[in-house]
Amino acid sequence: MNHPEPVLEMYNYHSWANGVIIDQLIELPQHIYHKEIQSGFSSVSKVLSHIYLTDYAWFDIISGKSMDEAMASSNQLREEVEKKSIEEMKKIFLDLYERNKALLSTEDMEKVIVVDNPYAGLLETSISESVLHVVTHGSYHRGNIATMLRQMGHTSVMQDFGLYLYSK
Repeated sequence: MNHPEPVLEMYNYHSWANGVIIDQLIELPQHIYHKEIQSGFSSVSKVLSHIYLTDYAWFDIISGKSMDEAMASSNQLREEVEKKSIEEMKKIFLDLYERNKALLSTEDMEKVIVVDNPYAGLLETSISESVLHVVTHGSYHRGNIATMLRQMGHTSVMQDFGLYLYSK
């Protein structure tokens, strides 16, 4: 059995898990995606947009942009992304995964990058740690979506790593 590098496998899991939750959202009544509710985020669309924009920014950083540049690019997209339908989100996530997987296939996962976070200061980290941050960040916020769906009387879907391994 051929196993990809663990960090790439975790990114593949992240892509799969986002796809599972997006497909669940597509099956629900259309108004649920943008519905305003009292939660950590004001709507499921804002949480999913946050996952997308964070992925977008971190992969800009991995490709060599400063955190300021990456955050500025991500913030410019925010309003447009937050207004998209769930079907449009599925497409832009798939496009982002393809771009990111192509980038990761050419990078040394242990290459050190320096991140100058305006909130936390300088951090020397590796590309692999940055990818793991993206994956765990996405898992955390998919949990937010599951909770929000339950608050609105709908079920979520399992999208944990173990299920991903069985699905392959």
